[in-house]
Amino acid sequence: MNRFGLHFYVAHPVRSLAAILPHSSDYNTLMTIHETRFRVRYAETDQMGVVYYANYLIWMEIGRAEYCRAAGIRYKDMESGDGIRLAVVDAHCRYLHPARYDEEIAVKTWIARANRRMIQFEYHMLEAESYKTLAEGETKHIFLGADMRPVKLPEKYHASFGLPGVTD
Repeated sequence: MNRFGLHFYVAHPVRSLAAILPHSSDYNTLMTIHETRFRVRYAETDQMGVVYYANYLIWMEIGRAEYCRAAGIRYKDMESGDGIRLAVVDAHCRYLHPARYDEEIAVKTWIARANRRMIQFEYHMLEAESYKTLAEGETKHIFLGADMRPVKLPEKYHASFGLPGVTD
C-alpha cells in the first residue's frame, strides 16, 4: 500500500495475442497485464453518487504509471535522465457500468501496440469483487524529447516496453 492507500498487484503474463491481432511488428504479442487496485473516493463521485466520467482517465493514468513502474520504468527518471516524455495523442474510454463510492476498483493495464516512436496502452476498469467491467479504454502516446519534438525511444527502454528486435 502506498501513501494514497492504493494497493498494487501484478497479474500473470498472457502467453500470446498473435492469433487475434493483425500481423504487424508493432503489436505486443508477449503482453503482460498489470493490475492496480484502489477504492473510489467520495471526491470522485458526482451528484448522482457515481464516479464522474473524467476520473476514469485519471485511473487509466494510475494504471499506466504503475504498469511502467512494475516494468522497471519510472516516468520521472525517463524525463529527468533521458529527456523522454510520453505525450498523449489519443484517448478513448467506453463506459459500461457505473462505479460508486467506496467500491474497490481494479485497473488492468497492458501495452497493446508499441514501436520506437509510439506506444498504445489498453485498460479494463473493473469492480474488484465481482470483476464486472465498468469501463474499457486506450491511450496512444508518442515519445518526445525535452524540446517537445518526436524522438525514437532509447534502446535501453525497448525490453521494458516489449520492443526487442522491433524496427520502425
